[in-house]
Amino acid sequence: MQESKGREWIYPKLVKGKLYRYRDALSWSLLFLLFAGPFIKVNGEQLLLLDVLNAKFVFAGLVFQPQDFYLFVLAMLIFIVFIVLFTAVFGRVWCGWACPQTIFMEMVFRKIERWIEGDAVRQKKLDQSPLTVEKILKKGAKHTIFLLISFLIANIFLAYIIGSDALLTIIREPVSQHLAGFIAILIFTLVFYGVFAYVREIVCTVICPYGRLQGVLLDKKSMIVGYDYGRGEPRGKFRKNQENVYGDCVDCGLCVQVCPTGIDIRNGTQLECINCTLCIDACDMVMDKLQRPRRLIGFKSEEEIETGKPFKLGKRIYGYSAVLLVLISVLAFMLIRRTDIEATVLRAGGTLYQLRDDKTVSNLYNAELINKTNHTIRFDITPEEPSAKIAYIRKIDSVPQGGSIKLTFFIIQPQANIATYKSTVRLNVVSGNKVVDRIETVFIAPPNL
Repeated sequence: MQESKGREWIYPKLVKGKLYRYRDALSWSLLFLLFAGPFIKVNGEQLLLLDVLNAKFVFAGLVFQPQDFYLFVLAMLIFIVFIVLFTAVFGRVWCGWACPQTIFMEMVFRKIERWIEGDAVRQKKLDQSPLTVEKILKKGAKHTIFLLISFLIANIFLAYIIGSDALLTIIREPVSQHLAGFIAILIFTLVFYGVFAYVREIVCTVICPYGRLQGVLLDKKSMIVGYDYGRGEPRGKFRKNQENVYGDCVDCGLCVQVCPTGIDIRNGTQLECINCTLCIDACDMVMDKLQRPRRLIGFKSEEEIETGKPFKLGKRIYGYSAVLLVLISVLAFMLIRRTDIEATVLRAGGTLYQLRDDKTVSNLYNAELINKTNHTIRFDITPEEPSAKIAYIRKIDSVPQGGSIKLTFFIIQPQANIATYKSTVRLNVVSGNKVVDRIETVFIAPPNL
């Protein structure tokens, strides 16, 4: 029985081609947005906040409360459909170009590793060498920097959950006053350090479910990083001044050496491929030296490789696009109709109408008003029926930012205007001469016969 060799550590070679430089520029732009995001304020709120503990979510200055859960569900549905559509068209480009795991691993941690330990060959030799002072110093320096960067990432990650203001408070004040926050930062630091120092590409090839969905979402029309086997096979060494009976692939293995997940793209589409395009840059460099056309490995569809036909969108893509457009339109309509205040008015349980001496009828109501903004809102509740009046048990005329209030009041109507036992009463919540919400509730009274 053959023994398992265990994990084979990957030492990807660095090739700085045109696509790598594009990725590098995009990565630094995304890193800037990631680290600056918690400190950018829009309408007094953090640009993006996912405060699960307090059930408060902020996106681009808009505050969403638990009452907006239906909007969250719809937004998540749009996100899933978009991922399906994007993957069906462009394959796993997200993983190689925009995923935080890839950006931090390839553009931050591996760069530090190369800076301290050297290129792929030197890294491998260092790992295989006996323990020396040089090895201790290099490994110690590398892992110390890894821990510091992981600590920084943990702080930024926590800022998106509890808010940058709360994070700065934890940093400024003694640890004893924010023990839970400090423990959270420590746990996140160790998790990020473990991922980027040891787990690495296993996140992409084993842990992340998106890679495994790739096989379901892709078809022959999807744009992927692919090897043009029709042009490249059979493989063989290139010899000058001799008739070449081989394909363009000279079997140099450079495409394998640069792959951060350790696959051979010439074996076809594989779930481990993250579409980072490093193999494209490496192959183009070889083709340039051999004075042969570029893109033996390129960003193309399986159909294009098989038939030579240019890329063309399939019917499935148009179907996904139509569904996505409808969902986005529905969400946009709901956001436009979304009010700053959400009011709920219900008749007080266990109560009937009250007949008054002035020939009017009153019903008792309980109301709750929720402020969805980041500022205090002053309001008034007015009935649409001119003859109806409201008498408060205790008058409250403002709702604090992100908070809620409860009211109890009577709605009073002349009995002469009552035609049926149950009728509908319409109320307007007015703020600054603007109706911010409309409510309908039931009014019970004996009809004026």
